[in-house]
Amino acid sequence: MFDLEKIGDCKFQISPKQNEPTRVPGIIYANDELIKGIQMDEALNQVTNVARLPGILEASLAMPDIHLGYGFPIGGVAAFDLEEGVISPGGVGFDVNCGVRLIKTNLSERDVRPRIKELVNEMFEKVPSGVGRESKLNLNVGRMENFITEGVKFAISEGYGWQRDLERIEEAGVLKFSDRSKISQKARSRGFNQLGTLGAGNHFLEVQLVDKIYDVALARKFGLNFEGQITIMVHTGSRGFGHQVATDYLEVMQDAMKKYNISVPDKQLASVPFKSDEGQDYFAAMGGAANFGFSNRQIVTHRIRESFGSVLNQDPESLEMDIVYDVCHNIAKVEEHTIEGTRRKVVVHRKGATRAFPAGRTEISNLYRDYGHPVIIPGTMGTASYVLVGTQKALDETFGSTCHGSGRVMSRSRAVKQYSTQAVKSDLEGQGIYVKAATKYVLQEEAPKAYKDVDQVVKSVECAGLSKLVARLRPIGVMKG
Repeated sequence: MFDLEKIGDCKFQISPKQNEPTRVPGIIYANDELIKGIQMDEALNQVTNVARLPGILEASLAMPDIHLGYGFPIGGVAAFDLEEGVISPGGVGFDVNCGVRLIKTNLSERDVRPRIKELVNEMFEKVPSGVGRESKLNLNVGRMENFITEGVKFAISEGYGWQRDLERIEEAGVLKFSDRSKISQKARSRGFNQLGTLGAGNHFLEVQLVDKIYDVALARKFGLNFEGQITIMVHTGSRGFGHQVATDYLEVMQDAMKKYNISVPDKQLASVPFKSDEGQDYFAAMGGAANFGFSNRQIVTHRIRESFGSVLNQDPESLEMDIVYDVCHNIAKVEEHTIEGTRRKVVVHRKGATRAFPAGRTEISNLYRDYGHPVIIPGTMGTASYVLVGTQKALDETFGSTCHGSGRVMSRSRAVKQYSTQAVKSDLEGQGIYVKAATKYVLQEEAPKAYKDVDQVVKSVECAGLSKLVARLRPIGVMKG
């Protein structure tokens, strides 16, 4: 058990140990209910380890959905000085730009509930899912390269989406610092045939309805106009492409640390100076993997629109199937923040955390700049999901970051032993949720009780002042990879 000191509303600090000095404090955001479990979690060791990395600024931060990850905890946020700080693949994760996209419609529950099985089954046919499943794209390898550098813009030029989608995606769907020359052929061979697929594990498509609106004016600005409105949520990332980029550069950095005289408390925290050749190569490759992730969700969105159009015999335009927003969960970016009263550029690692910028930030598209961009927090397949908006306090304390979901409390192997496929399926059906999964095991692995209570996670970031509630969503149809 870790010794924690409460230092604010839903805000705790790890008490430092004399034999393990850190450069900055480790801070956890959680309410009193969640902190009891977090206090016992090995992930707090990772928070402390991150606090010992060169050039880290302010604090090693953890969100209420924190759990054990590779190197950094999942739910971790850390910013590093551009000159003296490092960049680490462990601070981004293997699934680069794993993220969530929310799509709205003008449909109500009564329009969709009678056709929910058809809709989910049609999406299951159009969107390949599961481990190693291949894409249905028919593009040659040369043209696929454009997804690395142009992201969603190229996807739209190929017919996968609408031009106005761009202003509804973080960074307009492209990180411009990407460089395809820094990405291995192995990453291409693993990833190109997976573009437009869902993947496995906690990745999903959900047909949801707006269950409760907390801020009517803001919800309407986001396109969430009435309770009972149908939305669709997509959760997936860069598939094998991003995984290979991370794998490649972890090897590079483990070798390069000796050259830069960098010592880390855990080899999973392999890091190099951000401005080193190796650091810049990884940053450029990670940007390409992020663009692949944006493009993947864009093509999946196109398939969702096709599915709704086909089953309901209506044009997706007439169904007003616009993207609400698309946010990254696993990413590193150079951003400008106020550190000790001075504006400066830093490299922010968010791993299992969501950017949550309030109104006014220039990074936000004109569509949302006056309100702050939507923050999308998925639950599990049997629980609520949420739409939030960032706050000035998040900008001041967490580099404009908040939670990203529920956060596991149970390993996949333990969940398989504890929950049967039929029990999970029956429980969901009892709640009026139709589910279709790629394998029988995924329902066991992703059983709702294998995760923290998303309601408590969201209450924690609201209590801490990092985000404001806008709307709650509830699933009625689920497709699991």
